[in-house]
Amino acid sequence: MNSKKIQVVLIAGLMILVGISCDNRKSAGKKDLPGTEVSIPDTSDRTNNFYDNAETYMLTPVNLTLAGEIANPGMVNTEELPLHSVIVKETLLSDNGDTFVGAYRYDGYSLFDILNLFKIAKVNEPEFPPIIDLFIEVENSNGDLVRISWGEIYYPNHLHEIIIATRVTRIVPSKTKDLWPLPKECKLVCAADLITERNISSPVKITIKSYPKSLVTVKGMSPVFSPDFKIFVDDQLFTTIYQISPEFGIQTYNTIFYGRGRGIHSTQPFQGFLLKEIIKRYSSVNRDFLQKGLILIAAKDGGRGVFTASEVMNRNDQAELLLVHKPDETDGGAFRLFPAGDFFSDRAIKAIESIYISTD
Repeated sequence: MNSKKIQVVLIAGLMILVGISCDNRKSAGKKDLPGTEVSIPDTSDRTNNFYDNAETYMLTPVNLTLAGEIANPGMVNTEELPLHSVIVKETLLSDNGDTFVGAYRYDGYSLFDILNLFKIAKVNEPEFPPIIDLFIEVENSNGDLVRISWGEIYYPNHLHEIIIATRVTRIVPSKTKDLWPLPKECKLVCAADLITERNISSPVKITIKSYPKSLVTVKGMSPVFSPDFKIFVDDQLFTTIYQISPEFGIQTYNTIFYGRGRGIHSTQPFQGFLLKEIIKRYSSVNRDFLQKGLILIAAKDGGRGVFTASEVMNRNDQAELLLVHKPDETDGGAFRLFPAGDFFSDRAIKAIESIYISTD
């Protein structure tokens, strides 16, 4: 083959490559209209990624506002925020057992990033300055409301797993080729939930709140000890617990116990009982509870932390909350909490005196 022919072949090959590249950019650059495809699926398994084998579709966008206990309320601007991806097996409660909806990859903006530049202005700051009693309410255009604790957003071992999804991709089984129904609207997605009742469509408002209960706070109390704790349901006293029945079974969790302020505390394991098994005795795990339920855990000195019902009762990562009973621990006992899913130890409440369960 002479040099002129080689040159023609090389130019033709280069044009083909350029053409493919432009096609990819053109596909990726389509207008982000609801229901339009915004990526080319990897249908031939060119990569080891299982989660890009089907088309990605845009979801109908919404205008999202932020309100509540912040100094700078207003509209949320996502233009400069990075996209995050989560994978979800969506399943809802039903009278006949849990009902599977479909498996999806969602892409969107994390609540971590959305809330990051808004300045907190806690209503109860004079009484309790720490942020671990904060939670948010997310409302949609249909009047649905779900709650998410501040700890779920900023304290978990795995960040950016609660997002406002703007894109969706089916995760299609390779053998059955099941095409799960596609959502159409922008969506709140809580990827760590087992039952996905908090994944509501068209969220339009986020409100930041501190738990609305005033408690006497004694800073620097030492030693701090409570031999028992009381359980309240919707502010009604249900019982006082002095010890945990062995029937619940003791769990052992190995951990690196690390605080946001003082750093490393220990590398010793925690042994305790699953908090969710105790809470089940005093509340029904229904749709309303999973969406809106809150659990406030309060210490003898007024220290406290808030958790959502879904965070305690409805995890898909088995990183449960342990209730630890150490009556011989005269400073910090007899009951304390170990939240295994948290990176920091801040919500490991010591000397628990009360647990408040809010069902609505």
